[in-house]
Amino acid sequence: MAHGVGVAGAARAAVTDGAGARRGRPGDAFEQLGAVADAVLYEGYLLYPYRRSSPKNRVRWQFGVLLPRDWVERDGPVTPGISGSADSWYQQTECLLRVRRDDAAVRVRVRYLQVQDKQVEAADGEGRHRPVGSLRTADGVTHLSFEEAVPRESELVLPLSELLRGAGRVTARAPAGTDHEALPSGVGRTVRRRRELRAVTSVLAEPLTPGLYRLRVRTENRGEAQDVRAPRGEALRDALIATHTLVGGDGVEFVSLIDPPAAHAEHVRDCRNEFTFPVLGGAPPQSGAAARAQGATGGLMLSAPIILPDHPQVAPESPGDLHDAAEIDEILTLRTMLLTDEEKAEARATDARAARILDRVDTMPPEVFARLHGTIRSLAPAGVPVPARTEVPERPAWWQEGGDDGLSPTGDTVLVGGTPVGRGTRVMLRPRARGADAQDMFLDGRTARVAAVFHDVDGSVHLAVTVDDDPAAELHGWYGRFHYFRPDEVEALAGPDTAGPAHPARPRAPRPARPADRPEEGRPDGRP
Repeated sequence: MAHGVGVAGAARAAVTDGAGARRGRPGDAFEQLGAVADAVLYEGYLLYPYRRSSPKNRVRWQFGVLLPRDWVERDGPVTPGISGSADSWYQQTECLLRVRRDDAAVRVRVRYLQVQDKQVEAADGEGRHRPVGSLRTADGVTHLSFEEAVPRESELVLPLSELLRGAGRVTARAPAGTDHEALPSGVGRTVRRRRELRAVTSVLAEPLTPGLYRLRVRTENRGEAQDVRAPRGEALRDALIATHTLVGGDGVEFVSLIDPPAAHAEHVRDCRNEFTFPVLGGAPPQSGAAARAQGATGGLMLSAPIILPDHPQVAPESPGDLHDAAEIDEILTLRTMLLTDEEKAEARATDARAARILDRVDTMPPEVFARLHGTIRSLAPAGVPVPARTEVPERPAWWQEGGDDGLSPTGDTVLVGGTPVGRGTRVMLRPRARGADAQDMFLDGRTARVAAVFHDVDGSVHLAVTVDDDPAAELHGWYGRFHYFRPDEVEALAGPDTAGPAHPARPRAPRPARPADRPEEGRPDGRP
């Protein structure tokens, strides 16, 4: 999900079980967000190749982790930020809502996972059992000790009038438990253990202007760590995992924090979101450009520990959750098909949900698999018609020439060794010996053509280039995927090509660092 939800290959969540099961109520607005919310819930739950022995599955539970406060702050208070990849003991969502009726009500649902330890025990023949890492039964099935998770949720519905008088509050309690499951032929058993979780969610509304309110939703882990010096893997048994919040209501609508109406922009800047960030949920509106220019509003909010766009959607081509969320379904499906029988057996023994992924891949009909091969939503921005022709259509640049006084990415030049370098100039790439990106170092000595000159907010200059012998250079130039180099990292080979490149460029400026309280695009853990 931008995190990637909304493109072909985003995670589609399976129906959850336990307390988090979808109730499937017709017309329930929250259930319309179910696939996206479940993709958040199971983000990183178990990553390809879905085996216990995989190194990346030995460090799990990376997002929306609310641990006991005494464990988190054993060495000092946490530093707030919107990234849910940082461990905390609380989440705080602040957003704006506009009220349409006097009897307006607000509905809040908090969802999370409770860690469950799955321990395989071998029988000794005398009624006793001993823990083992794995156990193979007579039917040839291997059973592995590992960690699972149980979905949980709590909900609060209150009239806005009550939230204005004081915070509404709901206590979320996931009970401790121990379950035993006998293995075939009496060779042993599987024991699943869960620790009790206690959390409190408070909801408060604050009036700002007539009809406009700031809503605060805060969820805190109120449990205590069994050992404040325990390693993180052990402390996670006392944590809420993948914690996220759905907010809706009757007679209310929410204001986008990404694209707010101009009249609400200042109030949006005052919202403080910590370890999570709210976006509009549900299907995007079918309004025209004029309406979109007035700012976005909607009837639902999804506040997630993963940065998402407004109205995140799961691609209809995605047949099921692969737990990698934002994965490319076709690639992961193909790679899953290529697992050996031994690897598949280990994945099935690792986790029941992993077994369901393998079952789905192994039995996927050809017509379903064919849909994963790719879907072009549009070759142009919304509202721009696509020419009826076979060649790649021209795509308008996303920036506006003249939008910044004195700056023009396609017209500016910069001196390199006394030679003006700008759009169309051919250069030799010479990345810095120290501090260069590892991938850039592979381009040392290659020739390239400059597509644009960008001036960053800190005064530095970057050249956007396409590599000459890259077979996809024309395509990269069309949709704006460039390599970026400083002027001192290139050598000019010739003067500017007055004809310019043969394809329309759509450069993107290198993104400057943003304050911690501003949303950033991409996944918090850095995975693509």
